[in-house]
Amino acid sequence: MKQRPNILLITSDQQRADCFGFENRHIRTPHIDRLAREGTRFSACITPNLVCQPSRASILTGLLPLTHGVWDNGVDLDPRIGEQGFAGTLARAGYQTAFIGKAHFATKATFRPTGTPECRSSGEKFGPRWFGPYMGFQHVELAVLGHFENPCPLERPLIGHYERWLYTRAPEEEVERLYRESLAPLTGAAQTWHSALPAAWHSSEWIGDRAIEWLRQRDAAQPFCLWVSFPDPHQPFDCPAPWNFMYDSKDVPLPVHRVRDLDRRPWWHRASLEGKPQLGDAALLNVRAKMSRIPDQSDAQLAAMTANYYGMVSLIDHNVGRIVTALSDLGLARETLVVFTADHGEMLGNHGMYLKGPWPYEDLLRVGLVVAGPDVVAGRIVDEPVSTLDLAPTFYDYARVSAPYELQGRSLKSLLEGGTETRDVAYSEWHVHPSRCGVALKLRTVRTRTHKCTFELDSGAGELYDLVNDPQEMRNLFDDPGYARVRAELEAMMRARPGKVRDDLPAPIGMA
Repeated sequence: MKQRPNILLITSDQQRADCFGFENRHIRTPHIDRLAREGTRFSACITPNLVCQPSRASILTGLLPLTHGVWDNGVDLDPRIGEQGFAGTLARAGYQTAFIGKAHFATKATFRPTGTPECRSSGEKFGPRWFGPYMGFQHVELAVLGHFENPCPLERPLIGHYERWLYTRAPEEEVERLYRESLAPLTGAAQTWHSALPAAWHSSEWIGDRAIEWLRQRDAAQPFCLWVSFPDPHQPFDCPAPWNFMYDSKDVPLPVHRVRDLDRRPWWHRASLEGKPQLGDAALLNVRAKMSRIPDQSDAQLAAMTANYYGMVSLIDHNVGRIVTALSDLGLARETLVVFTADHGEMLGNHGMYLKGPWPYEDLLRVGLVVAGPDVVAGRIVDEPVSTLDLAPTFYDYARVSAPYELQGRSLKSLLEGGTETRDVAYSEWHVHPSRCGVALKLRTVRTRTHKCTFELDSGAGELYDLVNDPQEMRNLFDDPGYARVRAELEAMMRARPGKVRDDLPAPIGMA
């Protein structure tokens, strides 16, 4: 019997599916491109949710958001469910499990202390000697804040392994000065600046360092499952030098359709942009609901934003290369399944939208998924509709362990090893809390190889796109009589969602 492979899952945060060299000649990701050449990539992989917390909980559990209960940001994953995810299941089956980087299984900007290591009001209880367990991972090293505003928002006491480490690099006033300093040129682009923080102190470098160190120090007698989670290229787009100057803003491509056309979209597009966020206990939170609430950008500003975003992606790729090189140096490459993906995408100005929100365009919904390792077919591109929901069952399949409950994803192992199975549909869903954008929504999205349809259950409105003939998603066919049959087929798929929707969805305890 073959030895069970090691599993290395690497994720980025808010990375578009077209921001890899193999899809976009304007961006350089040589290390991930090499993984794609040596393995298989999925060109139609989607996220189960368009924001961080629900999508990450789905990766861990193999369950859709309305089943595991994390239906929006600000809703914590129940540890009793999280510990039954792939990390805890593999640990009980003899794997050594670890998590390094941004977890976001629990809310950091909470209304009041919640007792988790990610809550900024509770994290001090998990001091510098705490390294887990957490959500089934035996060893954890967290970058809790992950993304930093300008000026510096760090509060005392510090929480997170990365944040504590960072403040040992120099006197506190020097660290905070570097946060506040923006290097020239000052472009005026929203959420964008050239960070003065040294690249060696950046979270992407720290995560690469800690992942390599863990691989070197782990118990070689056990197979391992390691999730390495980079907080970038999530906004703010504050790439450090020299990566922030890697791309000339005059050379980056801009979306063809970069003006909002809300009149041709369903009602909630406008409502989510113009509604007043209902923050509830906002007085207890120093936060703003800034999903998409970026003012219109000039072409020069959007180009500056894009160039910095590309730099953040290339910095991640650099550290992916370091980690994969360490695998090879340690003699582990031939026995390790390496997976790279993201939690969700980023609008980056397409359709006049920025960041993320309740609009399941391909910019947000589709994510890159690259897998390399033992018996994985090299150079294969799979265009079946799959999901990051499928990762947990894939890991169970390779590890030869049974899932602890009925999963809603399906193993990708057959497709990775050259199988010809077909997939009909992939699912994404989101109950949007009015605290996010001032409107409550119940969104269900189904994506096939050729079409995508989103249903807003309370109002009955929706949007349907023919992805073959209209890849830019310019014509909403939801009410087009010529597509009534297609819409009915997609609605039947939506109604046939696997598993139950929870009746006891928990209340939000914060914003993000």
